[in-house]
Amino acid sequence: MNTIPANGYPIHFNENAYLELNKYLLENKYSNIFIFADSETNEHCLPIFLPNLETDLTIEIVEFEPGEENKNIETCVELWKILTELKGDRKSLVINVGGGVVTDLGGFVASTFKRGIDFIHVPTTLLSMVDASVGGKNGVDLGNLKNQIGVINVPKMVLIDTQYLTSLPQNQMRSGLAEMLKHGLIFDRKYWNLFSDLNNLNTDDLDILIHQSVEIKNNIVLQDPTENGIRKALNFGHTLGHAIESYFLESENKTTLLHGEAIAVGMILEAYISLKKDLISSSDYKEIKTVISSIFDKIVFEENDLNPILELLIHDKKNEYGTIQFALLDGIGNIKINQIVENELIIEAFLEYNS
Repeated sequence: MNTIPANGYPIHFNENAYLELNKYLLENKYSNIFIFADSETNEHCLPIFLPNLETDLTIEIVEFEPGEENKNIETCVELWKILTELKGDRKSLVINVGGGVVTDLGGFVASTFKRGIDFIHVPTTLLSMVDASVGGKNGVDLGNLKNQIGVINVPKMVLIDTQYLTSLPQNQMRSGLAEMLKHGLIFDRKYWNLFSDLNNLNTDDLDILIHQSVEIKNNIVLQDPTENGIRKALNFGHTLGHAIESYFLESENKTTLLHGEAIAVGMILEAYISLKKDLISSSDYKEIKTVISSIFDKIVFEENDLNPILELLIHDKKNEYGTIQFALLDGIGNIKINQIVENELIIEAFLEYNS
């Protein structure tokens, strides 16, 4: 698959990715390499990555605990300390091998250590391949609030190798599919249509779908790198999805949701809001709900869940002047940003989802 030129960095695929990485390391004089990985990617993914890495530089593997609950400033402090103890300097290189937590966290740590050192992303989950590693967003959560602390800073390259997906659990694969579905809904009706029947999907098909998904996200980011306009389209499903994810993360009586599981609910809810605002047809809404519901399990919301979720919306990063703003569908394949939605309509969307 062809390399995709992003905003100041390339996105390489499969076998070509390692050729380009080793060429890059040969041409650039780094002092040492730090590989960031959580315990799961250290076990399952580094045995694939390390044999493909050709360098005489000293390599230090830095492992931390997996999971969204560890994507916080406390983990960053520990990683900054480790970089310092292992004599990291301005010419060190960080390679983030892992899912979205690793790439978000590792990119932020590298971007802030000694005012910024170079880093490379090697996403190993479907979600991180099509979303987290592309676009230059790096950051951590503030308590249960998603991605409140961070920077936009691009890696030197992104390496996407679908070999890593062979060890990925099915729920993690579905989590990544949520972002791919979103890319079709906001940008390309033909791409969305490809997901109406996943039963006959093979490995080659998945490679092509991943490449197309990255192209869609990259196309949008190139138009608006700092999210002042059209890049907000990528937040479809995320205004409510992030609030749901945060609420389930902090609630002791709730099972923590994967990012894509929460976003899948958010897309159904925000599609319903789009319907009620006469932006999509009833048939479009039914199609969206049917396709997403065929992939993701239904989440149960109790009546006393709704107000805490609504309260979390005020922390959404798209908000301006205290106003909650949504990206809503304008037909399948198109989007309208900066849409104001009343709480009554949000609650109605939850009630419809429950019905």
